[in-house]
Amino acid sequence: MADLQGDGQQEAGFGARSERVADYPRPPALVPCGRHVRVEVFGRVLCDTHRSLRVLETFHPPTFYLPPEALDVSLLEPAPGRSFCEWKGVARYFDVLLPEGRRLPRAAWQYPEPTPAFAALAGWFSLYPAAMAGCWVDGQPVRAQAGGFYGGWITDELIGPFKGDPAHPELI
Repeated sequence: MADLQGDGQQEAGFGARSERVADYPRPPALVPCGRHVRVEVFGRVLCDTHRSLRVLETFHPPTFYLPPEALDVSLLEPAPGRSFCEWKGVARYFDVLLPEGRRLPRAAWQYPEPTPAFAALAGWFSLYPAAMAGCWVDGQPVRAQAGGFYGGWITDELIGPFKGDPAHPELI
């Protein structure tokens, strides 16, 4: 896993410092994170952890990957379809499903066998913030990255512009 250098942050000590997503690397960096991540869906806690991995890629807000032991995996059901990332490999998707039948289709994904550079992601889950009832990082509400395909988590310390933002078509 890489450490983010320069104007960006390292895993610990986020404090009030800002991060410019234009300074994130390409290929992306995989950075451990000890910030408090909480996700709620359908009035239930899906995840509550101080252990995550952030994928940092140029002009993208970070994507948070959460360890399977921190999620209520009983709410996840495999969904059809796969996608391919040139950096991480083949992703598989999951619906979020409650016993009473409410479903969020393809709201979570994971890389069961990622590329060697992203091996630490194996089996960890990421979630589309826009599909959840709420996502928080250190108590701060997360805003979803624009564009239905992207899974970035936008918090106040991030400085854009962000890929997917229709106000910045040069990044789409």
